[in-house]
Amino acid sequence: MDIEAAFHVVGEFGPYQKRAVTVLVLAQVYMACQSMLIVLVGATPQYRIDQPDGVQFSQQELPQHVTFTEEVDSIVTEWFLIRQQAYKVSLAGSLFFAGLLVGNVVFGPLSDKIGRRPVYLTGLFFEVVFGYVTAFAPSFEVFAASRLLVGLMNGGIGLVCFVLTQEYVGKSYWATTGTLTSMTFAVGIALFGALGYFIRPWRSLAVVANSSGVLLFLLSVTLPESPRWLYSQGQTERAEEVLCYMAARNGNAANSLMLRRVAAAGQHHRRQTGVLQLVIHPVLRLRTMVLMYVWYACSLVYYGLTLGASETSGSRYVNVAMYGLVELPAYPLCIYFINKQWAGRRKSMASFLCLAGSACLCTMFIPENTGTLLSVTSLALVGKLMVSAAFNIAYVYSSELYPTVIRNAGLGVCSMSCRVGGILAPFVPSMRALHTSMPFTVFCLSGLSAGCLGLLLPETLNRPAAETLEELSSPTHGRVLESKALLYEDDKWKSNHK
Repeated sequence: MDIEAAFHVVGEFGPYQKRAVTVLVLAQVYMACQSMLIVLVGATPQYRIDQPDGVQFSQQELPQHVTFTEEVDSIVTEWFLIRQQAYKVSLAGSLFFAGLLVGNVVFGPLSDKIGRRPVYLTGLFFEVVFGYVTAFAPSFEVFAASRLLVGLMNGGIGLVCFVLTQEYVGKSYWATTGTLTSMTFAVGIALFGALGYFIRPWRSLAVVANSSGVLLFLLSVTLPESPRWLYSQGQTERAEEVLCYMAARNGNAANSLMLRRVAAAGQHHRRQTGVLQLVIHPVLRLRTMVLMYVWYACSLVYYGLTLGASETSGSRYVNVAMYGLVELPAYPLCIYFINKQWAGRRKSMASFLCLAGSACLCTMFIPENTGTLLSVTSLALVGKLMVSAAFNIAYVYSSELYPTVIRNAGLGVCSMSCRVGGILAPFVPSMRALHTSMPFTVFCLSGLSAGCLGLLLPETLNRPAAETLEELSSPTHGRVLESKALLYEDDKWKSNHK
């Protein structure tokens, strides 16, 4: 039998898989805390400088003349990161996201080559270690370097963790596990806001937020390798062992479970998998181009709208929690729509992106500071709700569009383009200098164009997941932009790789 038939015997989402997925989903809380750490740890309180007229202080003399008027314990108050040194807070945040970008690119292909489990456990271990380096950093330079390394590990294990939640269960539950992963990340943001409210010293906050990773690592050690990855690599005997173990823990008898032997193909696939196949393979090339733009647009609109909503006055702890909680309604919407035959993955993702763009379009016709329910802020939050839904679907949809042998590499490249969108998002508000509506025009066009491009992708609902590159040639898996030219390219690729 093939791998999908085996999961029907083992149990697509039995008690053991629920426990394993729970561990992986809880990892999102830890990763959310690390992602949001700089927001509270790098908080800049109100301050005044006792500076007589005409007297200029050097950076070394400044601490003696600064008085912080707000009771905040952060890296700003400890290392006096104000005035000419204020850029260092943003630098630490940028280094974290730079680490995320590199981690997505490096860890994705690596886990396709050596396995999901070793990459995930190694990345989680070192993220916890570097997290403690952050908490006990003796200087800003050490702090900044640790944030880069934490981001590197966070980006890598976040991707592998998501893939494992998909590959431990039957394909019919991929949407559910993918949505739970994204929902738990949003809950993690809210929990971090609450944690910051009760633990004000920044070093204590960093220690407590990082300590959950120790428990998570101990729970993750017991997790098995992905049976889908083992099967795609031709290691059918090991895949059978994992599946039988799952079946036993689920209470199902599967002692005679026998997978179709694909050892020879597995050797062939190992030589062919890698990021280069995303460029060489005609079907993967077009899918990757479309998905990269979709992920980029999702990130640009999401973070851009978040920056606009963050201007809300009030407690910074409440604001952090609110930005997480506002995403939660998006996930039940995802679960409902993407499993409906008349909507599916493709139409749902495109619709949510277009709705996000439309919400941004409507802000251009609403006067600022109206004080009514229909305001720029409320429309921006609606836009964030919609793009959060699209973002979640993009994760699930992309994992289904890539074959198992190259899934992590494909998601890694998509995540890289996502980080580029996040890096560019802070610069969009500065376009107000050209016209007050220019930032929302950029978000509107990005959402609408990504939604339209997403319609070029094939639907994956109720279709078997591809395990190998050759299966993409099957009509079952569809193509982007069906044309004679693409069919010719695909036939040419197959003849060159026989």
